[in-house]
Amino acid sequence: MSAINALTGSAGANSVKGSRFNDLSSEEFIKIIFTELQNQDPFKPNDSGALLDQLNSIRSIESDIDMSKRLQSIVSQNQLSTAGGLIGKRVAGLNVESERVGGTVKSVARTGDEVGLILDNGWIIPMDNVEFIDSPTPNPAPGTPATPPPTTP
Repeated sequence: MSAINALTGSAGANSVKGSRFNDLSSEEFIKIIFTELQNQDPFKPNDSGALLDQLNSIRSIESDIDMSKRLQSIVSQNQLSTAGGLIGKRVAGLNVESERVGGTVKSVARTGDEVGLILDNGWIIPMDNVEFIDSPTPNPAPGTPATPPPTTP
């Protein structure tokens, strides 16, 4: 399993098909209304107002779904940016198999809406599963004291 596929635990890409509802023009909608009116039983007329209410409800739902997708995309981009800031830091958390693992973040990857931290030991921790973050203490250069000498006034 590759690093990217290990993040979601699935192989292959999911395709999302768009709805043709948004492509419906006003002219096409009017044709639908007229067709409905021409084909209705004159003794049992359909309620055109109810049809318009249903259409408005459907358009509102479609708009909410679109807004939700856009917000999820923004959250995913923010998560990727945050994950990039963890490169070089020590982290611990649960991997995709729910095993507690840890290591130093070597790189980050995104698959769909999932962002994962790829550790130096090969483990991958989904960003949502990070439980611990630590900045490693830099090692002093050879020949320099570990702590600066005290200053005298």
